[in-house]
Amino acid sequence: MDKLISQINSFVWGPYMLILLVGTGIYLTFRLKFIQFTKLPYALGLLFQKGEKDEAQGDITPIQALTTALSATIGTGNIAGVATAIFLGGPGALFWMWICAVFGMATKFAEAVLAVKYRHTLPDGTMQGGPMRYISDGLGLKWLGWLFALMGSMAAFGIGSMVQSNSVAVVVKEHFHIPELVTGIILAILTGLVIIGGIKRIGKVTEKLVPFMGIFYVIGALLILAMNISKIPEAFYLIFKHAFSPAAGIGGFTGATVSQAIRFGVARGVFSNESGLGSAPIAHAAAKTNDPIRQGLIAMTGVFFDTIIICTMTGLVILTTGAWKSGLTSSPLTYSAFDSALPGIGGMIVTIGLSIFAYSTMIGWAYYGEECIEFILGLKARMPYRFIFCVAILLGAFQKVDFVWNFSDTMNGAMAIPNLIGLIGLSGVLIKEYRKRASVP
Repeated sequence: MDKLISQINSFVWGPYMLILLVGTGIYLTFRLKFIQFTKLPYALGLLFQKGEKDEAQGDITPIQALTTALSATIGTGNIAGVATAIFLGGPGALFWMWICAVFGMATKFAEAVLAVKYRHTLPDGTMQGGPMRYISDGLGLKWLGWLFALMGSMAAFGIGSMVQSNSVAVVVKEHFHIPELVTGIILAILTGLVIIGGIKRIGKVTEKLVPFMGIFYVIGALLILAMNISKIPEAFYLIFKHAFSPAAGIGGFTGATVSQAIRFGVARGVFSNESGLGSAPIAHAAAKTNDPIRQGLIAMTGVFFDTIIICTMTGLVILTTGAWKSGLTSSPLTYSAFDSALPGIGGMIVTIGLSIFAYSTMIGWAYYGEECIEFILGLKARMPYRFIFCVAILLGAFQKVDFVWNFSDTMNGAMAIPNLIGLIGLSGVLIKEYRKRASVP
């Protein structure tokens, strides 16, 4: 099974996928006149403004939609994913994560705009939107929308449950000697307690959890970088140098080619911020708003916070502490980097941060998978899916790291393909929607 998933993963994340992902972001960037640069200050300002009037349609506030999306993106990708990218692709992988994020901001904007524009109200009064809706209704390709929903409901068991519980279980067992079974049970129960209340409870929890966990982790990283401030220029030198030239083996690091830096940088970048996957727009479709463009701008900031800030913090800590030469990978590498700079405290920051990040990701992805399965089977599938999702969290704690990551990458790619087709196909609709919103400065 490991070999089969690995082979499928190599095909799904081959050069064609990388071209499609980054190419879509570049295409949308030009069509939107570099919106991620010209409108980012305005978009960040929206986060401090009051939401729209109460009569606006939706289930949760625009900011709760953002924090729900961020809860799913700020996860193990920011801790274990960055470390894995550097281990497999060298320091240069971080550069390609940035490239993925910069163009991914335009992609995320487009996803959220279309999600709000084509969302539906379900029989129980809740909103449903996302790629399955804008592909089906906007492009008229119902079979492709159904395919996205199928892949999305399956992907939730990888990126949204098994990867998260596996990463937490590994760290917790190694440093607190707590069995994987116990960790899996606790995570499954805690997730179930939130998702049973649906999107409104998820929104309330993430609105408080996401800012806390992000600030907690970034402060720890900034403290370490302040201690190693003299090594930061060298870290940036390594990043830019090995983005375009091979990284030779040193210490426990086996070396990496440029193609490996690009592949793992983009793959882990997508895993981290999920631009192009089509997951985040499912949350943004639930926002109380009558303005798709406003929600699109708010959505765009998610990539900035996730990859440009948090992933960069992780990468710089790993490089400035020299931990990237240790031969470690995944969360143990990040743990080693933090702990070497702040013995005891640093390791605790990573362990607590990873646990909270993973927990929030499971909450967000439970909603994504649920909406996808509802699109296929209707509201009757909601409760059974929540139960199965929690079981997957428990089972994920026992899986091999390589299998879990490869399965997640494969499912991510399977989601991205129909979503990117939808974004390109509806780019004309997107531009018309953007141009008629004269209120955007």
